[in-house]
Amino acid sequence: MQLSPGKQWGLRRMADANGIFKMTAVDQRPPIKGPIAAHLGTTEAPWEQVAKFKGLLVDTLQAQSTAMLLDPHYAIPYSLESLCPSKGLIVTLEDSLFVETAEGRVSADIDDWSVSKIKRMGGDAVKVLAWYRPDAGLKARQQQQDYVKRLGEECARFDIPFLFELLVYPLAKDAHQTKEYVEMKGKKADHVLQSVMEFAKPDYGVDVFKLESPINAAEADGSQAVQAVFDEMGQLASRPWVMLSAGAGKDEFKQVLQHAFKAGASGFLAGRAIWLEAFNAYPNWQQIEKDLRGNAVDYMREISLLADVQAQPWKQHPCYGPKGAHFAYSDAQFRHQYASI
Repeated sequence: MQLSPGKQWGLRRMADANGIFKMTAVDQRPPIKGPIAAHLGTTEAPWEQVAKFKGLLVDTLQAQSTAMLLDPHYAIPYSLESLCPSKGLIVTLEDSLFVETAEGRVSADIDDWSVSKIKRMGGDAVKVLAWYRPDAGLKARQQQQDYVKRLGEECARFDIPFLFELLVYPLAKDAHQTKEYVEMKGKKADHVLQSVMEFAKPDYGVDVFKLESPINAAEADGSQAVQAVFDEMGQLASRPWVMLSAGAGKDEFKQVLQHAFKAGASGFLAGRAIWLEAFNAYPNWQQIEKDLRGNAVDYMREISLLADVQAQPWKQHPCYGPKGAHFAYSDAQFRHQYASI
């Protein structure tokens, strides 16, 4: 893999000086909106309440993070001014409202947002989540593949890193049904691995994978058998990758990270494992902030230290060759893209 200057600069902005990603996700929508609406007894969560919580996440957790993942609906309009300019800014592009078809789930962009707009606003990377099952209907699979290819092409055009998140989900035939953004119960490792293998193809233009545990987080027990599955996932990714938490508890996610780092992961991009315990105190804002500044920050320090010791710096990933991640003016890609400036 070769990196253009924009992609290299964006990846550097997302990581620490050693090339380790310690990123916090603040882009969740249903996992925050749902509990707030349920508590208030309303159909929809008030914008101010959702945005206020996201603002607290930025204020309390950005010091421990190398980058923050924000959404255009709530986090960006409420918190952009308070985001430290030395932190990487990742912007989510996919709408949280997906279409459930007979053949599988289909993703779409947030209305009036695009790769171009994220680049223009100064984002350091574009993040997209795509639900995917390798055994879903052909039409649904093709739509998801086309969706990701289009975004990969746009990220290449506007020279911004493409951070791609994959999540498997239940089909109608599965025993455990949910539309929540949580780890699918009873998921098969092969479904995760086959999905990674598909989107690791060059056609999709993925720069960094944001991956779920290939097995249920509660089963990540430190065994060699589990480690072998993580190792295979890392090999299939064939580029820098980070772990997502998918609603796992603190202890479970830490065990997942240990497996992932041994398999070559370059860090984490996590949300609920870090801040969900604090959010459970809603609507006690004073208690939420106290828990975020206490337990959540302590947990961030704990998993960040683990990443410092065990994670593989993204710029040293074998996909970049023996010299590591770099670009040179003589590279054909650089000349083609920048010679006219």
